[in-house]
Amino acid sequence: MEENRGRASALLPIGVFLVIFLGAGIITGDFYAMPAIVAFLAALFVAFLQDRKHDFNEKIHIIAQGVGDDNIITMCLIFLAAGAFSGAVTAAGGAESTVNFGLSILPAGVAVPGLFIIGCFISVSMGTSMGTIGALAPIAVQISEKTGFSMAICIGAVMCGAMFGDNLSMISDTTIAAVKTQGCEMKDKFRENFLIVLPAAILTVVIFFLLTRNARFDLSTQLDYNLLQVLPYLVVLVGALIGINVFLVLVGGTVLSLAVGVGTGTIVPAQMFQMVAEGPDGSGGIMGMYDITVISIVVACIVALVKEMGGIHFILSFIRKRIRGKKGGELGIAALALLVDLCTANNTVAIVMAGPIAREISEEYEIEPRRSASLLDMFTSVGQGLIPYGAQLLLAAGFTELTPFQIIPYCIYPMLMAVSGVVFILFVKNRKEKL
Repeated sequence: MEENRGRASALLPIGVFLVIFLGAGIITGDFYAMPAIVAFLAALFVAFLQDRKHDFNEKIHIIAQGVGDDNIITMCLIFLAAGAFSGAVTAAGGAESTVNFGLSILPAGVAVPGLFIIGCFISVSMGTSMGTIGALAPIAVQISEKTGFSMAICIGAVMCGAMFGDNLSMISDTTIAAVKTQGCEMKDKFRENFLIVLPAAILTVVIFFLLTRNARFDLSTQLDYNLLQVLPYLVVLVGALIGINVFLVLVGGTVLSLAVGVGTGTIVPAQMFQMVAEGPDGSGGIMGMYDITVISIVVACIVALVKEMGGIHFILSFIRKRIRGKKGGELGIAALALLVDLCTANNTVAIVMAGPIAREISEEYEIEPRRSASLLDMFTSVGQGLIPYGAQLLLAAGFTELTPFQIIPYCIYPMLMAVSGVVFILFVKNRKEKL
């Protein structure tokens, strides 16, 4: 059967988005000059015009199937659950009390590395980078305001911690997809993956420490905190650590935040649901996630049409034809994973799509399944942690007035993970499975 080589021109909508969004930001010096949703809608319009094989109703059916994917629906629901928790816990005084408590007992120089380390634990336990960002981003905002650290570096630390567990957690969709498509054991993939990313994680801690080691903040004013208001975060953390479903963790944290807020007098009972919907400042909570949710839906529409027109198949074919030898096969799997994620903006979807090809490559060049699964999972996470239109950076930016481009320079861990992965491919021999 002849291989479907796809079409390079099918990637045009993604190129249109990047040109419009980046171009407007570069020309005006303001990346808010072109709202992301407008650029995405322009890209979707181009995709509709470009696909001439289907009539309008057929295109609607194609994008509806793309939006209805389990991963897209789950992602949108996590957006809303994270927004509800953020609005409730902030209104209850949880974010401020948590930060004040931390700054009262910790030197300023370890606040940002601490955000990264806590993020690592939560993401590994919770199995979702989205839930981790939703839980920690409000704290990062408070730390920035209290210490004077730039908002970008604090949110960047949260992003790094979230992406650490995204490809390591045993309950993560990406890990499950990588293991299933490559045919290896979960524990074997975890060990292989952990050894690859550990140097990157250690270096990330060191870099964040060096960037913030000279920080000073004024304790001349009393940093008040109430440990009861910290409780919702502790519940979310413990729930994540013991592996409770992310939705249950976030919903439970929201309910507890409301109870604590009412109990401590920071939330008026009549305004509880308003706090969940809008947050204390009227721009957070669930409503603060509307833009991101709509953007995710539009991106899913674009990807569905790009895939239908052969854009993804073009990338798969392009990579496969350029593989030479075992190391080339491993580099090919890494490049395949990264490029498909850049096009899909969803690392789980990217793994599902690229997984069968990666398995063929690993079998042809005798690459251990646990190794190919690790590379597949890692490099989709590298892309997901750095693309400005990815759900993680959009969510992180949604908690602040920053753009994804202002956060990306501080997404240190995904960058180092890519370096660590390439070094591993080039210099660490492929070990045989123990019988």
